[in-house]
Amino acid sequence: MPPLRKVLIANRGEIALRILRTCREMGVDTVAVYSEADREALHVRFANEAYLLGGPAPADSYLRLDRIMEIARKTGADGIHPGFGFLAENPALVAACEEAGVAFIGPPVRAMEIMGDKLASRRAMIEAGVPVVPGTTDPAADVDEALAAAEDIGYPVMLKASAGGGGKGIRVVREPSEMESAFSTASGEAASAFGDGRMYVEKMVVEPRHIEVQVVGDRHGNCYAIGTRECSIQRRHQKLIEEAPAVNLADGVSERIQEAAVAAAKAVDYFSAGTVEFLYSRGEFYFLEMNTRLQVEHPVTEEVYGVDLVELMIRVAGGEELEDLSALEPRGHAIEVRINAEDAANNFMPSLGTVSGLRMPFGPGARVDGAVYHGMEITPYYDAMIAKLIASGADREQARRRMMRMLQELHIGGVTTSAGLAMQILQTEEFCAARADTNFVERYLEEGRAPQREFADDLEEVAAIVAALHRIHQGAAPLRRESAAGGGLSPWVAVGRQRRLAGRANR
Repeated sequence: MPPLRKVLIANRGEIALRILRTCREMGVDTVAVYSEADREALHVRFANEAYLLGGPAPADSYLRLDRIMEIARKTGADGIHPGFGFLAENPALVAACEEAGVAFIGPPVRAMEIMGDKLASRRAMIEAGVPVVPGTTDPAADVDEALAAAEDIGYPVMLKASAGGGGKGIRVVREPSEMESAFSTASGEAASAFGDGRMYVEKMVVEPRHIEVQVVGDRHGNCYAIGTRECSIQRRHQKLIEEAPAVNLADGVSERIQEAAVAAAKAVDYFSAGTVEFLYSRGEFYFLEMNTRLQVEHPVTEEVYGVDLVELMIRVAGGEELEDLSALEPRGHAIEVRINAEDAANNFMPSLGTVSGLRMPFGPGARVDGAVYHGMEITPYYDAMIAKLIASGADREQARRRMMRMLQELHIGGVTTSAGLAMQILQTEEFCAARADTNFVERYLEEGRAPQREFADDLEEVAAIVAALHRIHQGAAPLRRESAAGGGLSPWVAVGRQRRLAGRANR
């Protein structure tokens, strides 16, 4: 199988741009596809070729498999990278690529089908000797069957959609009286989102952490684990902050969990990049699911282990045998923050509008994966994530402080983002001590806790902050101009200005 020469990127936004950049570095030509809403998007501007799919809604554009394959044939693309979301885990795309003689830059259909079905994957993992959470291996036909299973397992339990993903079709049931409502709601949600309302019952793990392992395999039977990631900072099963490697694990767990991840991947003859996710609690870990695609949080692994996962995927799709990756050692620590266009103070409602002011962070250990630009329209059609900040450091504390500095430098006007919440979380005692579980964010919001500001550690700093806030509330003209783009002026930016003015006055 010859190396790939031209790759069609069947996605949009930051992941499309991320794939495009690696292709450019490899000397591989790129074909971008786009919707009416993305005519001015950066991936459209930077690709070698770009073609319109259709209207702004995903069903009219990025989910148009027929149109994507038509463009692949028209342009002579010999590979298709699906990114994440949309068609990334759809076996129909793999089958279409095989029929057209185009390399699918991802795993085989069998792996995708087994791991895409929660019950099938549980059965496969049990057979492979991978630890799983106690629960059913067949769907519950109705509420009565779910109640019987929960009685055997013991409350509290989780109702989960067999074909679920992205936090949809999941409900916690703490006592029998909650089962009927939870079953109806979760099953209906799953049927709407995935076309499959089957539910299974699983023991609820107490105070779990979300630990995942990056795996990469090739078509020659090799499969390697590339470290662990911590993804416990999440809300409604949607990740907000991720880091690598996972810390505060019991002795030997990191090695054992990576071995289990490789066993899981080999059980379905996996190749390409994928992620095996586990719940970790009180020294034990349990298989949760496998994402048969590139993960949003893959950059933290790249920064710590010095690899380009997109490049590895392209090389595997071209038939190359991977070099031995088992000897890779972590170098320092990396933290990723997802920047979502949403209002955390208003139940995470989407924030729509035009990006009218933009300042991205730079400096040592700072990486930005994004496709946001001045004048970009944030529409209701797509995921709220518009950028990712990745901070790397010699250790976790340096990475954490660098991320805080990056968030201070970041400014995206015109829309409200999740950056403020991320800054607050990074300063909490739980995060600093690396002991937050998957329910931390909900508890944090319910308790209404205010973060402790690390920057106000002396009277001069406090005075500067007070002066900056006073100027903002008084509506001083210089500050009004800077904050007119929307979202307001961060007091930390204002403090920086106060410092500069004070320094000039003292010279």
